[in-house]
Amino acid sequence: MAAGYLDILRARHAARLLTGTLVGRLPNGTAPIAIVLFTRAEGGSYALAGALAAVYGLGTAVGQPLLGRAVDLYGQPRVQLPAAVLSALGMTLLAVAGFGSLPLAYGAVALAGVATPPLEGGLRALWPSVLGSEDRVHRAYAMDAVAQEVMFTVGPLLVTLLVSLWSPAAALLVINAIGVLGALSVVLSEPSRTWRSAPREAHWLGALRSPGLLALLGSFFFVGLALGSITVAGVAYADDHGRDSVYGWLMAALGLGALIGGAVYGARQWSGPPERRLRVIVALLALGYLPLMLTPGVVAMTVLAGVAGVFLAPAIACSFIVVDRHAPRGTVTEAFSWLVTTFGVGAAAGTAVAGPAVELGGTAWSFAVAGAGGVAALLVLLVTGRVLAAPGHSAVAVRGSENDRNGAVEPGFSSGHQA
Repeated sequence: MAAGYLDILRARHAARLLTGTLVGRLPNGTAPIAIVLFTRAEGGSYALAGALAAVYGLGTAVGQPLLGRAVDLYGQPRVQLPAAVLSALGMTLLAVAGFGSLPLAYGAVALAGVATPPLEGGLRALWPSVLGSEDRVHRAYAMDAVAQEVMFTVGPLLVTLLVSLWSPAAALLVINAIGVLGALSVVLSEPSRTWRSAPREAHWLGALRSPGLLALLGSFFFVGLALGSITVAGVAYADDHGRDSVYGWLMAALGLGALIGGAVYGARQWSGPPERRLRVIVALLALGYLPLMLTPGVVAMTVLAGVAGVFLAPAIACSFIVVDRHAPRGTVTEAFSWLVTTFGVGAAAGTAVAGPAVELGGTAWSFAVAGAGGVAALLVLLVTGRVLAAPGHSAVAVRGSENDRNGAVEPGFSSGHQA
């Protein structure tokens, strides 16, 4: 298992790109907790903290596909680095100005969200040119999904450490400065500087003109909804058992399950259409969420949370392959960015729905939202099976013409999308 991942990391530029992308995404991964801690330290209410975090999330949802399209049109360095700097300036403005003017605070957070650079989609666009073979690209997608789990675990810990050592304002400044350095590391690399998207057909819908991509986005909205609802349901469960630490155990088990699942998934080669494989994985994901409604004792619930997380990273990794197959020519970064946005919007919807579910029916009902989300995600894939079975181009992940100006590609791989 480890040998396959080491093979990827030994490839020229691979370790730098993965590390730089994860570091560059730290501000995005830690923004909710950083904003809440800063707001509370400045005397703001939880309602204000939640509203600011929501504005940041909405800004990110709007900005990611727009900046992704800009990357496809103008290249990575000309978009990613200026966006990272603007986003950091937004958070710096919040940290320096505080809440003397609420409109200014909201504007600063909105700027930080909208300008968040689409590093996640950009990395996936670079993997084919860096790794060459389809199997290695697929394994990199799995490694990418696993690395995200690590980032979302380590990031909040880093914020709390900075807060304890200095202050919430200092945490905002340091995290965003680190993020700019991560983006800088990526855009100065040779693959990022030389990458060019394939020529694209002018269309106002961009990547969204692909029916297969729309079907996938519809499914992953509900996957995001399921995951978002679990964060609220976990808090309710911890309250029921009188210990805040229970929530940490549940989230840690969920993350550990995803780490294990992603590592195992990426360690082997898979045959057959990824769309069919994705249906199976999402079915298992839904099946893992449903037992959470039983809300047993803490030990059993922690085990169930770990099982529920096992198929999350494989589902995300497999979705990357499906996005790659269905993205219209010249829209690869935008298409990946839409997946990020849809998943995030779904997660926000899940948190919004799970709260009232707790009030109406208790903790079990909030976990039922997660189960329903998993089932809905599967139903979307089943209903749109015919659309997903017809990729917009040849069924390979490696897209030579998008990464090689001379059109040179590895033998056996397509030179680009079909017209």
